[in-house]
Amino acid sequence: MNRLEPNLLLAVTTGFALVLLTLTVSVYGAGEPVRNLVLVVICASGFILLNPILQRMMKVAPRPPMIHPDAPGTAAWAALFPMMIIASAAVPVFWPGRDYGLLVIIASIWFGLTAESAMKARRQDG
Repeated sequence: MNRLEPNLLLAVTTGFALVLLTLTVSVYGAGEPVRNLVLVVICASGFILLNPILQRMMKVAPRPPMIHPDAPGTAAWAALFPMMIIASAAVPVFWPGRDYGLLVIIASIWFGLTAESAMKARRQDG
């Protein structure tokens, strides 16, 4: 490997942002910490496993990876995913004591989208 794959870097960055969100929700939120971790695992893996099946059933054309060299602006747009998850990780700090399960689910789906993009890019390169 002579270069770093940008889709993989995006997935790793989004994963770290998701870990930060899960930690802040578990510490400052009202829900169970174990439940938040289970939500992350189920939602992200469910999206990665079930999205291709759903797209085939709906006869949707397969999407390319999120970041590709033909369109350099895609990297800037894709960077919004980890940025929005990091920004949402600050919400439980300023408004503690609420249940932020939906926030965890949304961030898990975004992580699943970036992980699926990294897997598509690897299949195209390999």
